[in-house]
Amino acid sequence: MKRYALHIAGEAVAPHSGTWFDTQNPYTGEAWAHIPRGNAQDVDAAVQAAHQALTTGPWVEMTATQRGALMRKLGDLIARDAAQLAATEVRDNGKLFAEMNSQLAYIPQWFYYYGGLADKVQGATLPLDKKGYFAYTRHEPVGVVAAITPWNSPLLLLAWKLAPALAAGCTVVVKPSEFTSASTLEFAELFAEAGFPPGVFNVVTGFGAEVGTPLVEHPLVAKISFTGSDATGRLINERAGKLLKHTAMELGGKSPNIVFDDADLEQAAFGAISGIFAASGQTCIAGSRLLVQENIHDAFVQRLLAVARTARMGDPMSPDTQVGPVTTPPQYQKVLEYITIARSEGATAVLGGEKGNHDGTAPQCGQGWFVQPTIFTGVNNRMRIAQEEVFGPVLSVIPFKDEADALAIANDVRFGLAAAVWTRDIGRAIRMSDRLQAGTVWVNTYRAVSFMAPFGGYKDSGLGRENGIDAVREYLQTKAVWINSGAVAGNPFVLK
Repeated sequence: MKRYALHIAGEAVAPHSGTWFDTQNPYTGEAWAHIPRGNAQDVDAAVQAAHQALTTGPWVEMTATQRGALMRKLGDLIARDAAQLAATEVRDNGKLFAEMNSQLAYIPQWFYYYGGLADKVQGATLPLDKKGYFAYTRHEPVGVVAAITPWNSPLLLLAWKLAPALAAGCTVVVKPSEFTSASTLEFAELFAEAGFPPGVFNVVTGFGAEVGTPLVEHPLVAKISFTGSDATGRLINERAGKLLKHTAMELGGKSPNIVFDDADLEQAAFGAISGIFAASGQTCIAGSRLLVQENIHDAFVQRLLAVARTARMGDPMSPDTQVGPVTTPPQYQKVLEYITIARSEGATAVLGGEKGNHDGTAPQCGQGWFVQPTIFTGVNNRMRIAQEEVFGPVLSVIPFKDEADALAIANDVRFGLAAAVWTRDIGRAIRMSDRLQAGTVWVNTYRAVSFMAPFGGYKDSGLGRENGIDAVREYLQTKAVWINSGAVAGNPFVLK
C-alpha cells in the first residue's frame, strides 16, 4: 500500500511518532494507504515553518500581484491533475467519481478568482476632524491560519479556506480529517511546483487530540478556520476564545426544502432528490427536511418515490452509480441509528430504511458501508429526525398549510445554513427568502455554489463567511496609520 508523508516547510517528512495508520475505502471496506500519525511535535514544526514564511523570506517580499500569479499557477496544476486527485478522493470518501471529478475540475476557479483579488485589497485615506494630520488604513494578513477540514469534500472545502487566506497573504497549516487525508497530502506536492516558498502551506495528518488540539492551542496560530460538526466547532471556538484567537466556523445544518403547490413539481422532485441523496446526504447543506404543502403532499411523495426508486447504488467509480457508500464506519452506524430512532418516534419509512445489501438484492454494494436512500413520512418537526443532523441519505417529509406555517416549521431548528423555496410566485419567493433564517436561500434550485457567492450560516450553523469578496476579509486585520503633517505638540498629558 502507498505510504504518505507529512508536508512541512516544503518537504515530505516522516511523523515524529514514527507511526502510520490505515485509511479505508468505503466501497470495499479495505485499507488502501498508510497515513502519517502526526503529533504535537509535528504541529509545532509546521506552525514554526508557517510563521517563518510569514515573517521573513520570499513570501513576505512578494507583492500581492506576485502572490496572485502563484495562485493562478497552482490553479493550472490542479486542473492538470484533477482526475487523479478526484480518484484519490473517491478511494478515501466513497463519493461518486462523477461528482468528485466535477468538483476537482471546478476548484481551480477559486485560485484564479482569489489570485485576481490578491492585489485588489485596498485601504483608504481617512477624513479627519483634526488639523495637521494625515491618516490612512491598510489591511494586513491576520497571521498563521489553522485550517481544519472535513471528510466529505476534502479539497473543495480546503480551497474555500486556502484561496482567500493566500490572497490575504497568510500562511496555512492544514489538519485534514483522519478519514480522508490522502488527497490533501497529494495536493500539497503541487505547491513547490507552482513556486510557493517553503512553509506557506503545510499539512499535518492525524487525530484530533494529537494534532487538532495542539494546532488550535499553538501560540503562533492566529486564526482557526473549521468545517465540521457543531459539537466539535463549539469546543474549538471555546478554546480559541480563551486564547483570543480569530475563528471561522462552517458547521452543520438541517435545511428546509419547501415545495408550494404552484411549483414546477417535476423540477421540485429532482431538487428534493439532489438535496438529500446526492453525495449520499453527506453535505452540510443537505435538504434533509422536505416541507410539502399539504394539498399536494401525497401526490408529491408518490412523484418523489418514482424518481428515488430508480437510484442505483454501487461502485462510486462507475458512471452508472448514483448513490455511493457512507464515508466512515462511525457515520454509517450513526445513520442507521437515526433510522431506528425515526421508526421509534412513529415515522413511516416509505422508501429504504435498511443497509444497502441487507437482503442480498444489491450485490453491487459488496462489503461497503451503504445505506439505502430513505424517505420518512408522518414526520412532525419535534421529532429528532427533523431536528438533528443525520448526515446521510435520509429524508423527512413534513406537510405545511401556508406560507406562515412553512416559515414557522422551517425556522424552528437551531441550525440556519441553507433553505430552498419552490414556487412560480415571485412575490412569495422574495417574501420567503427575506424571512427564512439561513445563510443561503435557493429559489427553484438546490445545491448551487460558487466561488463568487458568500457562504455561511445563521444560528448554530456557524460564524463568518466563505467564498466571495467577503472571505478575504476573514483573513485580514486593519491597521490605522497616523502621520503628523504639521500639528504642533501641545500638553503631553492631554489626549489630542
